[in-house]
Amino acid sequence: MNYRHSFHAGNFADLVKHALVLWLVKARQASGPVAVLDTHAGAGLYDLQGDATRSREAEAGVARLMTATDLPASLEALAKEVRALNPDGGVRWYPGSPVLVARALGGDDRYLGFEMVEAVQALLADALAPFPEADSAAADGYAAVVAAARAADAPLILIDPPFERADDYLRAAETAVALVRADAGATVAIWTPLKDLETFDGFLRRLDGVGPVLVAEARLRPLTDPMKMNGCAMVVVNPPPGTDAVAAEICTWVATALGEAGGRGEVWRL
Repeated sequence: MNYRHSFHAGNFADLVKHALVLWLVKARQASGPVAVLDTHAGAGLYDLQGDATRSREAEAGVARLMTATDLPASLEALAKEVRALNPDGGVRWYPGSPVLVARALGGDDRYLGFEMVEAVQALLADALAPFPEADSAAADGYAAVVAAARAADAPLILIDPPFERADDYLRAAETAVALVRADAGATVAIWTPLKDLETFDGFLRRLDGVGPVLVAEARLRPLTDPMKMNGCAMVVVNPPPGTDAVAAEICTWVATALGEAGGRGEVWRL
């Protein structure tokens, strides 16, 4: 599966990921300054009139979010960020995790995003230039993030690979385990597509025993066709108090509002 950020920016999976990431940042800030590390940062900010027009997934994602009424608080917070980036109305610009997090940082907070594609890292650096608390680095995030986490105190880490490689599930799980072993106070949020239960179950088994693990699923359709992205999940190791309820709110809205008949959100613990 190839999941390059620019082609899928603003789709249903981004809504799940970004609404929860935004809430996690604010939850961690409640206990003091937070360091946020991002293994696969991408470009940081996306023009939905660019690559995203080829997939048209934003039309079924953020465009519908922005016209919805009575949004739950967690998704309204994301919609507020999108509106701020589009002051003339409409939805041309969509924030990736780097810009979304950078906009939420306080003066003592920090963000570091890794991106190994040189051209994309240049875009990321430009997107983060207005934010003095945020920085980027050209590196393999899997390889670099553990050392960066050791230099922080109880960081929040986002693992969001493009799933271009056959070993992305393995490396994501192994990196999460290494991070928590290095710092038992770290919170690690991993985004994954949902294609079939066998692949997802194998990924989750690698996290068994690492610590408290929350699994938040947004299934747009039954997981019967492994060639489709039938949904997505956010898997959070060491979730802050309150994560279960917020994740359920996000996944249920996305799955029922944007999914097919029978779409559902589900949150559970390993």
